[in-house]
Amino acid sequence: MLPWPLSASRAARNPACGAASQLARSKSPSPRQALGGTDTAPNPVEYALAALATCQEITYRLHADALGIPLDGVSVTLEGDIDLRGFFAVDPSVRPGFRAIRGTPTLDSPASEADLAGLKAHVDAHCPVLDLLSNATPVVLELSARPADEAAA
Repeated sequence: MLPWPLSASRAARNPACGAASQLARSKSPSPRQALGGTDTAPNPVEYALAALATCQEITYRLHADALGIPLDGVSVTLEGDIDLRGFFAVDPSVRPGFRAIRGTPTLDSPASEADLAGLKAHVDAHCPVLDLLSNATPVVLELSARPADEAAA
């Protein structure tokens, strides 16, 4: 199993216009290199982690404002564990996706620990991407294929 660390941070005052999420990978060999890639851009599972980190940060900002909790800054660091034997179909008992995702939201706020704990519970209950990753979501992908002569045209 390869750990796949990622961190994302975004300006808290205006997440929509703040700095773009930054992907910071570990110094260990990248799973992208193990997959034969050039390690020049994030891959889809890294984008999934970035989506969760960014959604958490935006949700913290919006809900802190709505609840009247002062929040000067927020960043979320995430790390996921993936076992590439699932992706390569080497072991049918291994999932192809993340086996676990762990994270730490870091809040810059003068609010009490109790208020921040309440904010975290509120954010975790209302973050759409956390909901998407934490709960089974029905997904239907229908195959569409064209004859080879049409595809070449």
